Amino acid sequence: MVDPLDINRRNWDERAGIHARDSTGDYMLDRFRRGEDALHEIEATELGDIKGKRVLHLQCHIGRDTLCLVRRGAVATGLDFSSVALSVARKLAEETGLTAEFVEGTVDEAPKLTPGPFDLVFTTWGTICWLPDIRAWAQVVASVLAPGGELYFADAHPGFLMLEEEAGKLVPTYDFQTPTDRPLEFVEATTYTGDPTIMTHQSTRVWIHSLSAIIGALIDAGLTITMFREHEVLAWQGVPSLVPASDRLWRLPDGHPRMPLSFSLRARKGM
Repeated sequence: MVDPLDINRRNWDERAGIHARDSTGDYMLDRFRRGEDALHEIEATELGDIKGKRVLHLQCHIGRDTLCLVRRGAVATGLDFSSVALSVARKLAEETGLTAEFVEGTVDEAPKLTPGPFDLVFTTWGTICWLPDIRAWAQVVASVLAPGGELYFADAHPGFLMLEEEAGKLVPTYDFQTPTDRPLEFVEATTYTGDPTIMTHQSTRVWIHSLSAIIGALIDAGLTITMFREHEVLAWQGVPSLVPASDRLWRLPDGHPRMPLSFSLRARKGM
């Protein structure tokens, strides 16, 4: 049996090269190089002052958001399992004159590779769906945080991830909690940015983690939830019926029953 991690790594190595070209502008790399902020409105509003803070960005991909944190004054480290993505990240840092450390490794390896301690762990948008064990993730976050340090996390709402669109209607399709040993299998010919490049490694394995599993894992890891918010917008067009809410956020169309598409939280480690 092929390791899901290896399947996903091959897919993300290929995506990274496509995202580096940014032919559609979805990653707004040219705008970022010119000094424009690339964080979405949700995390930009909620993050607060991070000047001088030691920040670990888990699953940093091509490092754009890591460098956004540097622009805000943080001392940032980005961790990702794709060597291709990290090559792009280091080049982007060089192009922008921003300094960050980029480390190759999985989230599980963070306590060894990036032990910190950090004042903030930052992880947003399409991250934990690639991790089979949410309790292990929470333990990693707790282990690398300094006393009093915080996690900032934002991602798609699990209730929305259970749905697929059929004939214009959202239909419950997946279980609210994916078993660790039975990931959901998807095959997608292209990446999510709209670039038409057909990928060679099209298969991925993902997991849905329920809100109770996520929050419970953080609590069990010794963290205190200090903020929890649900949002009616999402950072990507999760289903075809979503319409633009702003420049880079999507919402359900008018007339559709309201529901959360994403959520964010903060969690603090005790002193």
